[in-house]
Amino acid sequence: MSTVPSPAAAPAATPLKKTALNATHRALKAKMVDFGGWDMPVEYPASGGGLCVGLIGEHMAVRTGVGLFDVSHMGEIQFRGAGSLAAVQHITMNDASKLADGQAHYSALLTPQGAFVDDILVHRLSVNDYLLVVNAGTTDKDFAWIKQQVGRWPGIHLSNYSPYYSQLALQGPRSLDTLKKLTSTDLAAIKNYWFTWGTVAGIPNTMIARTGYSGEGGFEVYIPSDEPTTVKMWNALLDAGAEFGIRPCGLGARNTLRLEAGMSLYGHEISEDINVLEAGLTRWLKLDKGEFIGRDALLAVQQSGGPKRRIIGLEMIERGIARDGYPVLSLEGEPIGQVTSGSPAPFLKINIAMALVPTAIAASGADVLVDVRGNRVRAKQVPLPFYKRPKR
Repeated sequence: MSTVPSPAAAPAATPLKKTALNATHRALKAKMVDFGGWDMPVEYPASGGGLCVGLIGEHMAVRTGVGLFDVSHMGEIQFRGAGSLAAVQHITMNDASKLADGQAHYSALLTPQGAFVDDILVHRLSVNDYLLVVNAGTTDKDFAWIKQQVGRWPGIHLSNYSPYYSQLALQGPRSLDTLKKLTSTDLAAIKNYWFTWGTVAGIPNTMIARTGYSGEGGFEVYIPSDEPTTVKMWNALLDAGAEFGIRPCGLGARNTLRLEAGMSLYGHEISEDINVLEAGLTRWLKLDKGEFIGRDALLAVQQSGGPKRRIIGLEMIERGIARDGYPVLSLEGEPIGQVTSGSPAPFLKINIAMALVPTAIAASGADVLVDVRGNRVRAKQVPLPFYKRPKR
């Protein structure tokens, strides 16, 4: 007697990764989303009175006071050994030879075509010791790519320490006032894109970095990723910032803040299909430092007259919100590009976007149309960034 085979079982879904604060976010009733395989808070529930609640309240807290982000999903990859500098120079576009101990800079891992494997921060711990902070959703890919490029080089030891770090970001004009309550470290002496170590909230050997992804001043603290230590730091920072109106902030506010500040996001303004010159990140591109992956392709683009496309800033001058992926048209209705990132700007109170368009359009400064769900909405080109924090 024949038997009917049972239907094949559907493959089990890969469980989402969780930071040490996952239970804390859920206790705060945060809206959780799958972000690059991580279970992360996108927004915390509205609280307090007035109009600044939810995501908008989180955004405004960072612009005017202080906000706290759990960014423990970010990846940390360490290079150690006498060949570390040479390896970092080979795989990144910025010039790491210019870094001093305790200094960091923005950089990127590039494909041979000069496009992006990922954008990163490079920290020089010592002459033979470098820490690369990479994006959460690309950590495993980045580490595999790095091992492929330099894993067999003599004199280096590569380690993916991502599971061992929690990273909390304190952002906003009152971030220094908040953090100084918890440490005797001279925070004012830490210049932008520098870092040091100290005891914070009773947690020794905390790495304190002054970088950020919001357009405001701020700090990141790196601590062991166990739940008790991470929760202790999170609660201490919230308590210290209470008098300044601190708010826990999710990925939604992180995105609107970085967009106002004109900061690129992997998979949007930068990707394996967009090169450094198109992305407009030449400030951090050091073609004169010598050989590195992607250099020859970028030199060839320059020698051939420059990139054919550019990232531009747009401000909507008619009613409508330009969202990621929406088509961009010329005023004659010809498709010319697409929105890479777009949303309302809570602090600026306008609708803004970044878009990838032909260089000729970018150079002309001409207005364009954005196809917003079938409606053609006019937008004007404006310089990036949209927002610059005031000198305080």
